[in-house]
Amino acid sequence: MTRDIILSLKGVSKRFGGVYANQDVSLEVPRGAIIGLIGPNGSGKSTLFGSITGYHPIDAGSIVYEGRELKDLRTAEIARLGLIRTFQQTHVYDDLDCVKNMLISRPMRKGDIATLMHRPTARDRARAEELLEFVGLASKRHLMAGSLSFGQQKLLEFAMALMNEPDLLLLDEPTAGINPTLINGLIDRLRQANERFGVTLFVIEHNMRVMMNLAQEINVLAGGKLIARGAPKDIQNDPKVIEAYLGGQ
Repeated sequence: MTRDIILSLKGVSKRFGGVYANQDVSLEVPRGAIIGLIGPNGSGKSTLFGSITGYHPIDAGSIVYEGRELKDLRTAEIARLGLIRTFQQTHVYDDLDCVKNMLISRPMRKGDIATLMHRPTARDRARAEELLEFVGLASKRHLMAGSLSFGQQKLLEFAMALMNEPDLLLLDEPTAGINPTLINGLIDRLRQANERFGVTLFVIEHNMRVMMNLAQEINVLAGGKLIARGAPKDIQNDPKVIEAYLGGQ
């Protein structure tokens, strides 16, 4: 059976000076799936996410999302297509409360300027409250985002990304900085976002327990190259992965 592919990378390469951060990377993300991306520090994972979302224009290759080539589009244009990314370091508005952070993140309806001028609707506010409840921040909704812990800011950023109604969400280390006792709850929320909201997830994660329990398929980068792809149990036992990544933990 042919898989419905929402994102396809073919031969993607990105250099910084004379050094390859990504070299000839090809992979696919099926619609509705939860796909993982792992690798040691410096293997090019975040650079690849940056290239997909327009932050790092690629030097070679092709990035196709929903049948459309992305490599010449700007970040805002890519976001309007329904492809959203979170970051290792949080990107929240410190001087605004959680609800206002959510409302700023509502979907762009008629372009940047029109969205900023458009007053939030009752539906927007209800959705913001629903998603803050979903990530466990309902009791913090009127606190300034800058007063939240780092882990809470990551949960807020996740809710903000969902507020944008993405079709594909790229999550860069979603559990980093989260209290270990709350990680299982976050895994459940990621699964629910995938199942309830129909969001395809492409996830970078250093916590191998999280990745093995969350992802349906895992891609492995080392030295900027894709060295393995497969089901979690196969990746866990792959000698190349053990040498390049797992063995170095």
